[in-house]
Amino acid sequence: MQLTVTTVVLLILVPTLIWRIYSRLKLVFRRQESVTWRHWVGAAGLPVLLLAAAQSMLGNPPALSMMAGALIAGAWLAFFALKKTRFENTGSKLYFTPPSRTAILICMLFAARVLQIGVEFYANRQSEHPRVINQAEVLQHPLTVIPFGLMLGYLAAYSIGLLRWNMAQKKQD
Repeated sequence: MQLTVTTVVLLILVPTLIWRIYSRLKLVFRRQESVTWRHWVGAAGLPVLLLAAAQSMLGNPPALSMMAGALIAGAWLAFFALKKTRFENTGSKLYFTPPSRTAILICMLFAARVLQIGVEFYANRQSEHPRVINQAEVLQHPLTVIPFGLMLGYLAAYSIGLLRWNMAQKKQD
């Protein structure tokens, strides 16, 4: 691969994108108000997304089992993150502060894989003999399935935990 202007721009752009994603995630995983409908979206929507992804992998048992393992690991990490979460009941509103390091790490793993796929597509397009890359090859690759399952398992289990806490607080009032 030759070093073209586009390649140099890509080499500059990727670290900038990584930093931008990290700084946005830091803003997301800070003290925030507990809103019930958001927890419901995470608790119900993410498992539906996970089931759709699993349905597409029915013909690939190794990818399905890797995603199931990553899902379990993500839920396990969410269980421990919920123990470290700081919950606040101010009387009128509910707040929580998640432990940001684990959540940021999990989301950055997935973001890094998405960026890697983009760079692979770019490098393939720039090569002298580009090869056809099919969707299943990318989406069912272990480097894609594991961060995806880890992230969805973590966020879904964390949302379920927040929903349970939110409902328990509403019953006390």
